[in-house]
Amino acid sequence: MTTLYKNHIDTLCARYEAAMQHFALDAIVIASGNKTYYFQDDHSHPFHAYSGAQQWLPFNLGAETFIVLKLGQTPELIWPVRDDFWHAANPIPEGDWQSSWQLTPCRKTDNWHLDLPAKTAWLGPNKLVSIPICEGLQAYVDFDKAIKTDFEIHAMEQASNAAVAGHLAAHQAFLEGKSELDIYLAFLSASQQSSSQEPYPGIVGLNQHAAVLHYEHKSTQALENSRTLLIDAGASCHGYASDITRTHTRHQDDFAALITSLDELEQSLCQQAISGVAFRDLHQTTLLGIAALLQQHDICSLSIEEQLAKRIPQVFFPHGLGHLLGLQVHDVGGHQQDKSGTLRQPDDAAPFLRLTRSLQDNMVITIEPGLYFIPILLEKMQAEIKQHGCNLKRIKDFLPYGGIRIEDNIQVKRNTSINLTRDAFDRINKPN
Repeated sequence: MTTLYKNHIDTLCARYEAAMQHFALDAIVIASGNKTYYFQDDHSHPFHAYSGAQQWLPFNLGAETFIVLKLGQTPELIWPVRDDFWHAANPIPEGDWQSSWQLTPCRKTDNWHLDLPAKTAWLGPNKLVSIPICEGLQAYVDFDKAIKTDFEIHAMEQASNAAVAGHLAAHQAFLEGKSELDIYLAFLSASQQSSSQEPYPGIVGLNQHAAVLHYEHKSTQALENSRTLLIDAGASCHGYASDITRTHTRHQDDFAALITSLDELEQSLCQQAISGVAFRDLHQTTLLGIAALLQQHDICSLSIEEQLAKRIPQVFFPHGLGHLLGLQVHDVGGHQQDKSGTLRQPDDAAPFLRLTRSLQDNMVITIEPGLYFIPILLEKMQAEIKQHGCNLKRIKDFLPYGGIRIEDNIQVKRNTSINLTRDAFDRINKPN
């Protein structure tokens, strides 16, 4: 880990020195951010450090922490000293990581920023008045965040291991007939995290709730007939996220066959996620695959070409195929085409696509096709698409199951991809 982290810091220093040279800067200050509070309350929201600051440290970064980068110098960590009896002490974490840093403990009253060079730029929230923002700098550094270092990949492997342990426990709780809340608690316990430590609020949907893409509730009621579980939940390590979805069913029936077919499509898409592939094209391949599944499982009788022309696959698969993954679950720079900040927005065929870049080595992305039976979209289809060719009786039979999503995290490589998620399942299911 020491070598991985040292190489990681060297890479970040090279990226930011290039940015300082490009914008004629002498220094950059990166802020982790401050706590924010609920309206008219002294209770704060869960704190998540600005990703541009968190990227530099091998532990979860707290509020009011600053990183100072100067051309040709060791990075400096401005560490907040707490002088109160309301909160736990905030010591600087020990470890070999410190050899890459100049450490400066500071109290709120210390004016550490007054001696900064004149050409200093600010990145992050809560800007200090005396430090200006450099236009274009944010986009310049965001573009490279998509390419992960070996240290970052290792952290995401550890996040995958934790999340997979949670998914296995959640599946078992589902088979035992537990409620959504109890399934969620089983996930949290096995993944060794609290809800505030999750990289995103976990989704646990039984039956029809599996058709709600961002289902946010956790019912306490155990169901007599829980046919389907869709769980979309991850974990984090040093702030780096895993983002994993699995769909389970209790019975070996037609819906189980549909899950198997979508899983086969998902694995094929993962294998195609290699360097040089335009992600928009991979999304289009997904639409072709969904159309084939609809035809194969007697859900739509139209040819694949007719389905695409009438946008039938989007009725059952309304979201994008995936996104960049890293310190943010939907990592920055997904639509950005270059360091200058040129954007390529998704087109009408995939309006919710979060990634329009071509894939590059060591990007980490999600591949998450879905097939859902969403009443509002099915009603819209019947009202607006003439001769839709869909088997409404069969669709009615599938409605109580909700839907399917299968999501893996992929490290992009030149000739193949590394499936961080399936590798984690293999490690846990086949221990040495």
